[in-house]
Amino acid sequence: MEIKWLEDFVTLAETSSFSRAAEIRNVTQPAFSRRIKQLETWVGAPLISRATMPAELTPAGRNFLLTAQDAIRMFYAVRESLRPPTEQGLVRFAALHTLTITFFPTWLQELQCDTPRFGTSFIADRGGIEANLAALTDGEADFFLTYAHKEVPFHLERDKFAFLTIGSDRLIPVAAPRLRLDASTRPAAGILDEAGTATRALPYLDYGFSSFFGVALGRLFSKRVPFRRQTVHENSISAGLKELALTGAGICWLPESLVAKEIASGALVACSSDPAWTLDLEIRLYRSLEKTSDTMVEAIWKSSGALRSRPVDPVEKA
Repeated sequence: MEIKWLEDFVTLAETSSFSRAAEIRNVTQPAFSRRIKQLETWVGAPLISRATMPAELTPAGRNFLLTAQDAIRMFYAVRESLRPPTEQGLVRFAALHTLTITFFPTWLQELQCDTPRFGTSFIADRGGIEANLAALTDGEADFFLTYAHKEVPFHLERDKFAFLTIGSDRLIPVAAPRLRLDASTRPAAGILDEAGTATRALPYLDYGFSSFFGVALGRLFSKRVPFRRQTVHENSISAGLKELALTGAGICWLPESLVAKEIASGALVACSSDPAWTLDLEIRLYRSLEKTSDTMVEAIWKSSGALRSRPVDPVEKA
């Protein structure tokens, strides 16, 4: 078994597309498919359902995904720990996948205007809230970059961990202009505003129960008039759900920073004009208070505090 097979599998799980995953992994699609098949042979069970479009994980694949993500993280953590000190020095971030795309690049550029130059590395998004927090609490990461909402508390000891609010975003319901319903399609714009009288369940792209967005949306749905929905795909990674939403596969709540361009171009539309269907999110940077001897961590924390008053404009960032 090769580590690249696991990385291929995780990328496929995030994108739900063999062609897109092969492009990201910089290999031809036939070679990528062979590597996935080799992994399935090694595991001894089919991980991907090839009878569906887009590609979906089998029950065995869903069970194996977290193991694969943890194995990749552990492999690189061990490699980093064994390197000579001159090759170390990267500031380690655990981060939600979406924020590594939409927020981190611009934030890092601004941050490095006020701090000495430093290198960074990411610990892969593990999907679940507790699994992501563990990267910080176990000392694997110097910082944890995450979304936050008052309805989703993080279980951290306040005397050991601190956070800064360094940005904001919104989680909004979107879909392709035409939503597929069985053999027909219908306009998706404003569809949630009439969902209470819908005669059929709306296709829904779900985050699952353990991810941050999955928990936050569960709290939102519990307070709203329920709409009939049927989960047609589940993925804890927003970018993967966005690709499916663009095909008309279903309604999905996505970070506004991730879909601003698609909304502006008309590739995605808002499913409701009611602001009660949106979630206002904070972007937070967490750190351990026990790492006070690391001068670079302290410098980044100080500069982050100086930048936090600047609001994040998802449209500007996109």
